[in-house]
Amino acid sequence: MLQSSFRFLFILFLGFSLPLFSQNKVMLTAVPAADAPIVNKHIYGHFAEHLGRCIYGGFYVGDGSSIPNTKGVRNDVVAALRELKIPNLRWPGGCFADTYHWQDGIGPKKERPSMLNIWWGNVKEDNSFGTHEFLDMCELLGTEPYLSANVGSGTPQEMADWIKYTTHPEGTSPMPELRAKNGRKEPWKVKFWGVGNEAWGCGGNMTPEYYANIYRQFSTFTTNWTNSDKLVRIASGASSNDYNWTEVLMKNVPPSLIEAIALHHYSVIDWGNKGSATGFSEDQYFTTMKRALEMEELIQRHVAIMDKYDPNKKVDLFVDEWGGWYDVEPGTNPGFLYQQNTMRDAMLAGATLNIFNNHADRVKMANIAQAVNVLQAVILTNEEKIIRTPTFHVMKMYAVHQDARLVPLKFQSPDYLNKQDKLPAISASASIDATGNAHFSLVNIDAGKSYELELDLNALGMKTFSGEILASAKLQDHNTFEQPDKIQPKAFKDFKYNKGKLTLAIPPFSVVVLEGRP
Repeated sequence: MLQSSFRFLFILFLGFSLPLFSQNKVMLTAVPAADAPIVNKHIYGHFAEHLGRCIYGGFYVGDGSSIPNTKGVRNDVVAALRELKIPNLRWPGGCFADTYHWQDGIGPKKERPSMLNIWWGNVKEDNSFGTHEFLDMCELLGTEPYLSANVGSGTPQEMADWIKYTTHPEGTSPMPELRAKNGRKEPWKVKFWGVGNEAWGCGGNMTPEYYANIYRQFSTFTTNWTNSDKLVRIASGASSNDYNWTEVLMKNVPPSLIEAIALHHYSVIDWGNKGSATGFSEDQYFTTMKRALEMEELIQRHVAIMDKYDPNKKVDLFVDEWGGWYDVEPGTNPGFLYQQNTMRDAMLAGATLNIFNNHADRVKMANIAQAVNVLQAVILTNEEKIIRTPTFHVMKMYAVHQDARLVPLKFQSPDYLNKQDKLPAISASASIDATGNAHFSLVNIDAGKSYELELDLNALGMKTFSGEILASAKLQDHNTFEQPDKIQPKAFKDFKYNKGKLTLAIPPFSVVVLEGRP
């Protein structure tokens, strides 16, 4: 089976047309609805923590570096992330956020105090990358900043001052005057504010009842400048299936103090034995995908609790940490969480993003962990070299869904079987953008089977189609600094369209994105 799959892909990559499979047929029907939600562009957000080589060496090399940069920020990383049209970037953590005091990261760099990064490797943090560097970098990226404030070891005053320092105009308080003294006269636009991070764990090991009270206190002092510049306050939400956490917060925090609640979920085989990022078996791949697809149930059940207290859906759900988590690469610092990125990660990303798209009525933001050199990174760097990972390519292919209207798809997926367990093999989502073009993101997570998909698109009126595919010979395949383009999207033409129905063969462990035009 693996040899036949390899031959199939080899022929496909040469660009030859293949006969469509008659077995394993899946029928999908587009059911457009005028009241379908918009797929918020912020679902395609990213996360940058002071962890390992994410900031230093990843985003930031300093303005004295030989690596081309703008104010110390790598030009190649900026260019790559702009390709993804990243809508937001979360910073400075993560666990790091609740030990970070923002005033240590402003002013002349030689005068900034250093600190010990107790969460990630016990390395020295010199605070050379702080508020100005991050927010200026967001302007370079053309993205919205999402600042995660220190609740675990900070104070309401500290958070309130940070808001004033970054967003208030001169003449309103001492904080904007301090900002101007440090070289920035005009305020930045910072709408998204996390009120702590993982308060149930590294953010303070709080009970939900205690955090709900702390959240109310901090949120009370988050003052915006004008009513038209309303802040989005994000409560530290649950870890995976801790439904009681969501219940307590929704019950005890008044709607006037909250705009969003977070959710964190990682696709981990076993926290005691996470396994290799590249040397994994099909059984380990299956378990990773099982953990990833749990996102569907997690969202459904957390949203059901939110709906009970907020039936008008005023409070959004932000899945602001998600992705795969494996053992670090051999020979690297265990506290730096540096791992490679394979076709397994492409499957994880494609299936997860489809889930987010299909729950766009409540899920308004998500942040893959993390952007550069950490966990399921979209970019890996090594000195002056850079890699766009398979996850990067999936995110770029899916960017067409940003701010487009969801098109519900009705279908029954076949099973991907593994020993005594099974998973849905096919994942899909669709949307129509402002120009009237329709996009369909299709994922086959099955490691051994191709499927014939028949999309009934009569309700959409599309006439011409084009597509891209991300596929490879082995699940373990990945890009390296020696072969940075081993895995990248290719044109996909293996489909037929006749009388409103589009038929295609989707290979094992592959991602296909199709565009339909009226």
